[in-house]
Amino acid sequence: MSLHTTPKLPQAHLRRLAKSALNEDKAWQDVTTAALVPPEQKGRGVIIAREEGVLAGLPMAEAVFKAVDPSLQWRPLAGEGSRLSPGQKVARIEGPLAAILRGERVSLNYLTHLSGVATATDRLVAAIAGLPVGIRDTRKTTPGLRTLEKYAVRLGGGQNHRLNLADAVLIKDNHLAALRARGLGIAEALRLARQQAPAGMRVQIEVTTVDEARQALEAGAEELLLDNMPPQDMRRVVEMAGGRAVLEASGGITLENVRRVAETGVDYISVGAITHSAGALDMSLEV
Repeated sequence: MSLHTTPKLPQAHLRRLAKSALNEDKAWQDVTTAALVPPEQKGRGVIIAREEGVLAGLPMAEAVFKAVDPSLQWRPLAGEGSRLSPGQKVARIEGPLAAILRGERVSLNYLTHLSGVATATDRLVAAIAGLPVGIRDTRKTTPGLRTLEKYAVRLGGGQNHRLNLADAVLIKDNHLAALRARGLGIAEALRLARQQAPAGMRVQIEVTTVDEARQALEAGAEELLLDNMPPQDMRRVVEMAGGRAVLEASGGITLENVRRVAETGVDYISVGAITHSAGALDMSLEV
């Protein structure tokens, strides 16, 4: 059973990623398999988890094997988003053994990485259990894999921030630096952003000090990103905002300090590490 509602992934996108990765690996020019495994030999491979974690990436793993050879039979043995234990069987693949071997590494690379992202997210979510705070991801993702990594975050119980630069307005420090060079400040940044943003689009502004947060709130900011603020300053901003703005903490958040940050009263905590630094969840394929 899945821990969280399983989001959907576009099948056409999975097929494109699978073919691109297999081409990179030159799967159809596998000289070792061609020398040792005849095309008519049939076989079965079983993917096995080697450590605890949250499973993510079964649709991507299946897409890889189907791209190698559509005749391969794929059967998941664990639910997407479910919690795995060491030694648990994850999926079974049957058919031409050469095709299984050609797709093995690419399929496992996707599966172990995405499960690592889901697991890292799940651990943060568990660390703040009981508090009304959500864990968000960031755009610090692997180029080309953002859709998959953000999917894995949701499987781990996290929430997606903006998917891309066109998805929402986020006024960051370098935007403010560009404005300061023209003699403009936080209030002008918010005004210009609201003028240009499509109707209904979120406008968030990054602040690093209590004074900047005050300026943003006075200018009517509806969402603040509290970047690298110490917890005591976050509490002051929470009190100052009084529920008038959505508050998100970011910067330097780890498993060790995430609950302390959550206890300040912010609404969200964003953690880039769940996508850019998640360790792969150990799995193997046995023939």
